[in-house]
Amino acid sequence: MAVDFRFIVIGRGMMGAAAARHLSSMADGIALIGPREPEERKAHHGVFASHYDEARITRTFDANLAWGTFAARALGRYREIEAESGISFYSEVGCLYVGPGKAEQDFFRNAIAVSRTLGSYIEAIAPADLGRRFPYLAVDADFSGYFERKRAGHINPRALVRAQARLAERGGVSLIEETVTSVRDAGSHVEVTAGGRNYRTERVLVAAGGFSNFHTLLPRPVDTRVVGRTVAFYEMGEREMAIFGNMPSTIVFGDREEDHIYILPPVRYPDGKTYLKLGGDTEALSFRKLEDAGAWFRSDGSAAERDHLSRIALQLMPELAGCSVTSGPCVANFTATGYPYAGFTQSPRIGVLTGGNFVAAKSSDELGRLGAVLLTGGRLGDEDFGRELTPVFA
Repeated sequence: MAVDFRFIVIGRGMMGAAAARHLSSMADGIALIGPREPEERKAHHGVFASHYDEARITRTFDANLAWGTFAARALGRYREIEAESGISFYSEVGCLYVGPGKAEQDFFRNAIAVSRTLGSYIEAIAPADLGRRFPYLAVDADFSGYFERKRAGHINPRALVRAQARLAERGGVSLIEETVTSVRDAGSHVEVTAGGRNYRTERVLVAAGGFSNFHTLLPRPVDTRVVGRTVAFYEMGEREMAIFGNMPSTIVFGDREEDHIYILPPVRYPDGKTYLKLGGDTEALSFRKLEDAGAWFRSDGSAAERDHLSRIALQLMPELAGCSVTSGPCVANFTATGYPYAGFTQSPRIGVLTGGNFVAAKSSDELGRLGAVLLTGGRLGDEDFGRELTPVFA
Protein backbone atom coordinates (compact mmCIF):
# COMPACT_ATOMS: atom_id res chain seq x y z
CA MET A 1 0.00 0.00 0.00
CA ALA A 2 1.19 3.50 -0.84
CA VAL A 3 2.08 5.65 2.14
CA ASP A 4 1.86 9.39 2.69
CA PHE A 5 5.23 9.51 4.46
CA ARG A 6 8.08 7.09 4.90
CA PHE A 7 8.64 8.16 8.52
CA ILE A 8 6.52 10.20 10.94
CA VAL A 9 7.87 11.70 14.15
CA ILE A 10 5.18 12.43 16.76
CA GLY A 11 6.03 15.22 19.18
CA ARG A 12 7.45 18.62 18.36
CA GLY A 13 9.49 18.93 21.54
CA MET A 14 13.22 18.79 22.08
CA MET A 15 13.76 15.14 21.15
CA GLY A 16 11.14 14.99 18.40
CA ALA A 17 12.29 18.12 16.59
CA ALA A 18 15.89 16.89 16.80
CA ALA A 19 14.91 13.49 15.42
CA ALA A 20 13.18 15.13 12.47
CA ARG A 21 16.23 17.27 11.71
CA HIS A 22 18.55 14.28 11.74
CA LEU A 23 16.12 12.21 9.65
CA SER A 24 16.06 14.96 7.02
CA SER A 25 19.68 14.12 6.16
CA MET A 26 19.05 10.36 6.17
CA ALA A 27 15.88 9.88 4.13
CA ASP A 28 13.06 11.55 2.20
CA GLY A 29 9.36 11.53 2.97
CA ILE A 30 9.35 12.63 6.60
CA ALA A 31 6.71 14.41 8.68
CA LEU A 32 6.96 15.97 12.11
CA ILE A 33 3.55 16.18 13.76
CA GLY A 34 2.91 18.18 16.90
CA PRO A 35 1.25 21.40 18.03
CA ARG A 36 2.97 24.70 18.72
CA GLU A 37 3.23 26.09 22.22
CA PRO A 38 -0.22 27.43 23.22
CA GLU A 39 -0.49 31.22 23.30
CA GLU A 40 -2.50 31.16 26.53
CA ARG A 41 -1.17 28.39 28.78
CA LYS A 42 -3.88 28.68 31.41
CA ALA A 43 -6.66 28.48 28.84
CA HIS A 44 -5.21 25.54 26.91
CA HIS A 45 -6.80 22.09 27.27
CA GLY A 46 -4.67 20.02 24.93
CA VAL A 47 -1.20 18.54 25.30
CA PHE A 48 1.82 20.46 26.60
CA ALA A 49 5.61 20.19 26.48
CA SER A 50 8.25 20.89 29.07
CA HIS A 51 10.47 22.99 26.79
CA TYR A 52 8.26 26.07 27.23
CA ASP A 53 11.04 27.95 28.99
CA GLU A 54 14.09 30.10 28.32
CA ALA A 55 16.87 28.27 30.18
CA ARG A 56 18.11 24.74 30.86
CA ILE A 57 21.49 23.79 32.31
CA THR A 58 23.92 22.13 29.96
CA ARG A 59 27.18 20.37 30.92
CA THR A 60 29.05 17.11 30.35
CA PHE A 61 30.02 16.61 34.02
CA ASP A 62 28.12 13.46 34.94
CA ALA A 63 28.77 10.35 36.99
CA ASN A 64 27.14 8.18 34.29
CA LEU A 65 29.09 7.53 31.08
CA ALA A 66 25.99 7.21 28.88
CA TRP A 67 24.46 10.48 30.03
CA GLY A 68 27.81 12.25 29.81
CA THR A 69 28.33 10.93 26.29
CA PHE A 70 24.88 12.02 25.13
CA ALA A 71 25.56 15.53 26.46
CA ALA A 72 29.05 15.77 24.95
CA ARG A 73 27.84 14.67 21.52
CA ALA A 74 24.97 17.16 21.58
CA LEU A 75 27.15 20.00 22.83
CA GLY A 76 29.54 19.34 19.97
CA ARG A 77 26.78 20.28 17.50
CA TYR A 78 25.28 23.34 19.22
CA ARG A 79 27.29 25.93 17.30
CA GLU A 80 26.67 24.18 13.99
CA ILE A 81 22.92 24.18 14.61
CA GLU A 82 23.03 27.87 15.56
CA ALA A 83 25.03 28.80 12.46
CA GLU A 84 22.88 26.82 10.03
CA SER A 85 19.54 27.91 11.49
CA GLY A 86 20.43 31.51 12.30
CA ILE A 87 18.92 31.01 15.78
CA SER A 88 21.07 31.45 18.89
CA PHE A 89 20.26 29.25 21.88
CA TYR A 90 23.53 28.38 23.66
CA SER A 91 25.25 30.45 26.35
CA GLU A 92 28.65 28.98 27.28
CA VAL A 93 28.90 30.48 30.77
CA GLY A 94 30.12 27.29 32.47
CA CYS A 95 28.58 25.09 35.14
CA LEU A 96 29.58 24.94 38.79
CA TYR A 97 28.92 21.97 41.08
CA VAL A 98 29.28 22.53 44.82
CA GLY A 99 28.64 20.27 47.80
CA PRO A 100 29.66 19.55 51.38
CA GLY A 101 32.77 17.54 52.19
CA LYS A 102 31.70 13.91 52.00
CA ALA A 103 28.09 14.19 50.90
CA GLU A 104 28.68 13.46 47.22
CA GLN A 105 32.13 11.88 47.13
CA ASP A 106 31.02 8.94 44.98
CA PHE A 107 29.24 11.18 42.50
CA PHE A 108 32.20 13.54 42.11
CA ARG A 109 34.73 10.69 41.91
CA ASN A 110 32.73 8.96 39.16
CA ALA A 111 32.00 12.21 37.34
CA ILE A 112 35.69 13.09 37.22
CA ALA A 113 36.47 9.66 35.76
CA VAL A 114 33.76 10.08 33.11
CA SER A 115 35.08 13.57 32.31
CA ARG A 116 38.53 12.15 31.62
CA THR A 117 36.99 9.62 29.23
CA LEU A 118 35.09 12.38 27.43
CA GLY A 119 38.03 14.76 27.33
CA SER A 120 36.28 17.37 29.46
CA TYR A 121 38.31 19.68 31.66
CA ILE A 122 36.93 20.02 35.19
CA GLU A 123 38.58 22.43 37.62
CA ALA A 124 38.49 21.51 41.31
CA ILE A 125 37.71 24.50 43.55
CA ALA A 126 38.99 24.29 47.14
CA PRO A 127 36.63 25.41 49.93
CA ALA A 128 38.80 28.43 50.68
CA ASP A 129 38.48 29.63 47.06
CA LEU A 130 34.74 29.16 46.51
CA GLY A 131 33.66 32.47 48.05
CA ARG A 132 36.35 34.42 46.23
CA ARG A 133 35.66 32.86 42.82
CA PHE A 134 31.88 32.73 43.11
CA PRO A 135 30.84 35.50 45.53
CA TYR A 136 27.11 35.18 44.77
CA LEU A 137 27.08 31.92 46.78
CA ALA A 138 27.08 31.68 50.58
CA VAL A 139 27.92 28.07 51.42
CA ASP A 140 29.38 26.36 54.47
CA ALA A 141 33.13 26.39 54.99
CA ASP A 142 33.48 22.67 54.13
CA PHE A 143 31.89 23.01 50.68
CA SER A 144 34.13 22.35 47.70
CA GLY A 145 33.39 22.78 44.02
CA TYR A 146 33.98 21.51 40.50
CA PHE A 147 33.79 23.94 37.62
CA GLU A 148 33.33 23.06 33.95
CA ARG A 149 34.12 26.23 32.03
CA LYS A 150 33.93 24.92 28.47
CA ARG A 151 31.09 22.90 26.92
CA ALA A 152 28.79 24.01 29.74
CA GLY A 153 26.33 26.75 30.62
CA HIS A 154 22.71 26.91 29.55
CA ILE A 155 20.52 26.62 26.49
CA ASN A 156 17.22 28.23 25.55
CA PRO A 157 14.98 25.21 24.92
CA ARG A 158 12.33 27.19 23.04
CA ALA A 159 14.96 28.57 20.68
CA LEU A 160 16.62 25.17 20.22
CA VAL A 161 13.31 23.61 19.20
CA ARG A 162 12.70 26.45 16.74
CA ALA A 163 16.17 25.91 15.27
CA GLN A 164 15.65 22.16 14.92
CA ALA A 165 12.25 22.61 13.28
CA ARG A 166 13.58 25.27 10.89
CA LEU A 167 16.42 23.02 9.74
CA ALA A 168 14.13 20.00 9.51
CA GLU A 169 11.71 21.91 7.28
CA ARG A 170 14.58 23.24 5.21
CA GLY A 171 15.68 19.61 4.76
CA GLY A 172 12.30 18.63 3.33
CA VAL A 173 10.40 17.58 6.47
CA SER A 174 6.67 18.34 6.42
CA LEU A 175 5.62 20.14 9.62
CA ILE A 176 2.05 19.35 10.62
CA GLU A 177 0.80 21.47 13.51
CA GLU A 178 -1.76 19.07 14.96
CA THR A 179 -2.09 16.77 17.95
CA VAL A 180 -1.89 13.05 17.23
CA THR A 181 -4.74 11.16 18.90
CA SER A 182 -4.20 7.66 17.55
CA VAL A 183 -1.44 5.43 16.20
CA ARG A 184 -2.35 1.99 14.80
CA ASP A 185 -0.23 -0.72 13.22
CA ALA A 186 -2.27 -1.76 10.18
CA GLY A 187 0.03 -4.63 9.20
CA SER A 188 1.65 -3.28 6.04
CA HIS A 189 1.86 0.27 7.39
CA VAL A 190 1.02 2.48 10.36
CA GLU A 191 -2.02 4.75 10.49
CA VAL A 192 -1.62 8.02 12.36
CA THR A 193 -4.64 10.18 13.17
CA ALA A 194 -4.06 13.89 13.76
CA GLY A 195 -6.39 16.85 13.42
CA GLY A 196 -9.17 14.71 11.97
CA ARG A 197 -6.94 13.31 9.19
CA ASN A 198 -5.34 9.90 8.77
CA TYR A 199 -1.76 9.55 7.54
CA ARG A 200 -0.14 6.33 6.36
CA THR A 201 3.54 5.72 7.03
CA GLU A 202 6.10 2.93 7.05
CA ARG A 203 7.37 3.67 10.57
CA VAL A 204 6.54 6.01 13.45
CA LEU A 205 8.67 7.44 16.25
CA VAL A 206 6.60 8.50 19.27
CA ALA A 207 8.57 11.28 20.99
CA ALA A 208 5.81 12.81 23.07
CA GLY A 209 7.67 13.17 26.36
CA GLY A 210 5.49 12.92 29.45
CA PHE A 211 2.44 12.65 27.20
CA SER A 212 3.63 9.47 25.43
CA ASN A 213 1.23 7.24 27.39
CA PHE A 214 -1.77 9.50 26.82
CA HIS A 215 -4.20 9.12 23.89
CA THR A 216 -3.41 5.84 22.11
CA LEU A 217 0.04 6.45 20.72
CA LEU A 218 1.68 3.16 21.78
CA PRO A 219 0.56 -0.49 21.61
CA ARG A 220 1.37 -0.75 25.33
CA PRO A 221 2.28 2.03 27.76
CA VAL A 222 5.95 2.50 28.55
CA ASP A 223 6.96 2.12 32.19
CA THR A 224 7.44 5.76 33.15
CA ARG A 225 6.52 8.00 36.03
CA VAL A 226 5.31 11.47 35.05
CA VAL A 227 6.01 13.81 37.96
CA GLY A 228 5.17 17.45 38.58
CA ARG A 229 7.97 19.89 39.24
CA THR A 230 7.82 23.49 40.42
CA VAL A 231 10.36 26.13 39.45
CA ALA A 232 10.83 29.48 41.17
CA PHE A 233 11.68 32.73 39.40
CA TYR A 234 13.41 35.69 41.06
CA GLU A 235 12.92 38.94 39.17
CA MET A 236 16.23 40.75 38.68
CA GLY A 237 16.76 44.49 38.95
CA GLU A 238 19.94 46.50 38.33
CA ARG A 239 21.27 45.75 41.81
CA GLU A 240 20.74 42.00 41.43
CA MET A 241 22.22 41.96 37.91
CA ALA A 242 25.41 43.51 39.26
CA ILE A 243 25.68 40.55 41.66
CA PHE A 244 24.32 37.63 39.64
CA GLY A 245 24.66 38.78 36.03
CA ASN A 246 27.92 36.92 35.31
CA MET A 247 27.30 33.75 37.31
CA PRO A 248 27.57 30.29 35.72
CA SER A 249 24.86 27.67 35.86
CA THR A 250 25.07 26.15 39.32
CA ILE A 251 24.11 22.86 40.96
CA VAL A 252 24.29 22.66 44.76
CA PHE A 253 24.23 19.43 46.73
CA GLY A 254 22.88 19.78 50.25
CA ASP A 255 23.37 17.52 53.25
CA ARG A 256 19.93 16.08 52.48
CA GLU A 257 18.61 15.08 49.05
CA GLU A 258 15.65 17.44 49.46
CA ASP A 259 18.10 20.33 49.76
CA HIS A 260 19.70 19.74 46.34
CA ILE A 261 19.03 22.66 44.03
CA TYR A 262 19.89 23.87 40.55
CA ILE A 263 20.22 27.53 39.62
CA LEU A 264 20.05 29.17 36.19
CA PRO A 265 21.77 32.54 35.67
CA PRO A 266 19.59 35.60 34.95
CA VAL A 267 17.86 35.28 31.57
CA ARG A 268 15.41 37.59 29.82
CA TYR A 269 11.94 36.08 29.37
CA PRO A 270 9.20 36.88 26.82
CA ASP A 271 7.50 39.29 29.24
CA GLY A 272 10.58 41.53 28.93
CA LYS A 273 11.75 40.88 32.50
CA THR A 274 14.93 39.10 33.59
CA TYR A 275 14.70 36.19 36.01
CA LEU A 276 17.07 33.95 37.93
CA LYS A 277 15.47 30.50 37.97
CA LEU A 278 15.94 27.64 40.40
CA GLY A 279 14.41 24.27 41.08
CA GLY A 280 14.77 21.01 42.95
CA ASP A 281 13.47 17.46 42.79
CA THR A 282 11.52 16.79 45.99
CA GLU A 283 7.93 16.67 44.73
CA ALA A 284 6.08 13.38 44.50
CA LEU A 285 2.93 14.44 42.61
CA SER A 286 2.54 12.12 39.61
CA PHE A 287 0.03 11.98 36.75
CA ARG A 288 -1.60 9.06 34.99
CA LYS A 289 -4.28 10.96 33.09
CA LEU A 290 -4.13 13.62 30.42
CA GLU A 291 -6.57 15.77 32.38
CA ASP A 292 -4.39 15.77 35.49
CA ALA A 293 -1.19 16.61 33.61
CA GLY A 294 -3.01 19.38 31.76
CA ALA A 295 -4.35 20.87 34.99
CA TRP A 296 -0.82 20.93 36.40
CA PHE A 297 0.55 22.76 33.35
CA ARG A 298 -2.23 25.34 33.66
CA SER A 299 -1.28 26.00 37.30
CA ASP A 300 1.58 27.94 38.87
CA GLY A 301 3.02 24.77 40.40
CA SER A 302 3.07 24.07 44.11
CA ALA A 303 3.09 27.01 46.52
CA ALA A 304 4.63 24.79 49.21
CA GLU A 305 7.49 23.78 46.90
CA ARG A 306 7.99 27.40 45.84
CA ASP A 307 8.37 28.37 49.50
CA HIS A 308 10.75 25.45 50.11
CA LEU A 309 12.91 26.53 47.16
CA SER A 310 12.83 30.13 48.36
CA ARG A 311 14.10 29.18 51.82
CA ILE A 312 17.07 27.34 50.31
CA ALA A 313 17.69 30.12 47.78
CA LEU A 314 17.92 32.79 50.44
CA GLN A 315 20.33 30.68 52.46
CA LEU A 316 22.58 30.18 49.43
CA MET A 317 22.11 33.64 47.89
CA PRO A 318 21.15 36.17 50.59
CA GLU A 319 21.29 39.01 48.07
CA LEU A 320 18.03 37.69 46.58
CA ALA A 321 16.17 39.07 49.60
CA GLY A 322 13.53 41.54 48.51
CA CYS A 323 13.21 40.21 44.95
CA SER A 324 9.75 39.43 43.61
CA VAL A 325 9.26 35.64 43.46
CA THR A 326 6.90 33.75 41.18
CA SER A 327 6.62 30.07 40.24
CA GLY A 328 5.71 27.87 37.33
CA PRO A 329 5.01 24.21 36.50
CA CYS A 330 7.14 21.66 34.75
CA VAL A 331 6.96 17.88 34.29
CA ALA A 332 9.71 15.28 34.65
CA ASN A 333 9.37 11.92 32.93
CA PHE A 334 11.27 9.18 34.80
CA THR A 335 11.92 5.73 33.34
CA ALA A 336 12.33 2.42 35.14
CA THR A 337 15.98 2.16 34.03
CA GLY A 338 17.13 5.72 34.65
CA TYR A 339 18.01 6.00 30.96
CA PRO A 340 15.92 7.35 28.08
CA TYR A 341 13.89 4.84 26.13
CA ALA A 342 14.83 4.52 22.45
CA GLY A 343 13.56 1.35 20.82
CA PHE A 344 10.67 -0.38 19.14
CA THR A 345 7.46 -1.34 20.84
CA GLN A 346 5.61 -4.62 20.36
CA SER A 347 5.19 -3.39 16.78
CA PRO A 348 8.30 -3.37 14.56
CA ARG A 349 6.85 -0.28 12.88
CA ILE A 350 6.24 1.86 16.01
CA GLY A 351 9.27 3.16 17.90
CA VAL A 352 9.38 5.23 21.06
CA LEU A 353 11.82 7.91 22.23
CA THR A 354 11.03 9.30 25.67
CA GLY A 355 12.17 9.52 29.28
CA GLY A 356 14.26 12.60 29.94
CA ASN A 357 14.65 11.74 33.65
CA PHE A 358 14.83 15.49 34.40
CA VAL A 359 18.30 15.85 32.79
CA ALA A 360 17.83 15.35 29.03
CA ALA A 361 17.34 18.87 27.65
CA LYS A 362 21.08 19.36 27.15
CA SER A 363 21.31 15.98 25.36
CA SER A 364 18.18 16.28 23.24
CA ASP A 365 19.98 16.68 19.91
CA GLU A 366 21.91 13.44 20.43
CA LEU A 367 18.83 11.60 21.67
CA GLY A 368 16.98 12.81 18.60
CA ARG A 369 19.81 11.49 16.43
CA LEU A 370 19.47 8.10 18.11
CA GLY A 371 15.74 8.12 17.36
CA ALA A 372 16.53 8.81 13.70
CA VAL A 373 19.10 5.99 13.62
CA LEU A 374 16.52 3.67 15.17
CA LEU A 375 13.91 4.43 12.51
CA THR A 376 16.26 4.16 9.55
CA GLY A 377 18.46 1.32 10.76
CA GLY A 378 16.07 -0.70 12.91
CA ARG A 379 18.33 -0.86 15.99
CA LEU A 380 20.92 0.93 18.11
CA GLY A 381 24.38 -0.50 18.58
CA ASP A 382 26.58 -0.65 21.65
CA GLU A 383 28.38 2.53 20.60
CA ASP A 384 25.04 4.29 21.07
CA PHE A 385 24.20 2.47 24.34
CA GLY A 386 21.43 0.51 22.65
CA ARG A 387 21.04 -2.01 25.45
CA GLU A 388 20.78 0.70 28.10
CA LEU A 389 18.10 2.50 26.07
CA THR A 390 15.86 -0.55 25.62
CA PRO A 391 12.29 0.46 26.54
CA VAL A 392 10.48 -1.17 29.46
CA PHE A 393 6.73 -1.52 29.10
CA ALA A 394 4.09 -1.41 31.81
